[in-house]
Amino acid sequence: MQTSRQPTLTDRETAAWAGFLRAHAGLVRELDRELEAAHGLPLHQYEVLLVLARADGGRARMSELADRVLLSQSGLTRLVDRLERAGLVVRERCDQDRRGLYARITEEGERRFAEARATHLAGVRTRFLDRFSPAELDGLAEAWERIRDAGS
Repeated sequence: MQTSRQPTLTDRETAAWAGFLRAHAGLVRELDRELEAAHGLPLHQYEVLLVLARADGGRARMSELADRVLLSQSGLTRLVDRLERAGLVVRERCDQDRRGLYARITEEGERRFAEARATHLAGVRTRFLDRFSPAELDGLAEAWERIRDAGS
């Protein structure tokens, strides 16, 4: 009688995968803590403001926004509720689709985003970018693109 073997990872594969997970979790935790302490703005809220600040007219459909910030529709709805209560975004109806909604960044949202941006970018630089040479950054960018493209 044959026993089925569970698939395993090599030590190299385990180190690469677990290292990625730990590094990502640690970076996100540190960047979130820094933004929250300096600006009262958690990383997920900053990400929503970033997408909206870059969007045409400062707005995006809620479904598109959820995809861009990697949240479920319900998770994004709760997050936009908090941003709306803080006066950083407003919801607007979509003229083409009565059921559709946009989130639009407000002037206050733009101001808070601009304040937090320098803190966030400095954190990204010191905690991630400065640890690699330009060639290594090119390699990382290529690797992330390869992984992203494989999922498409």
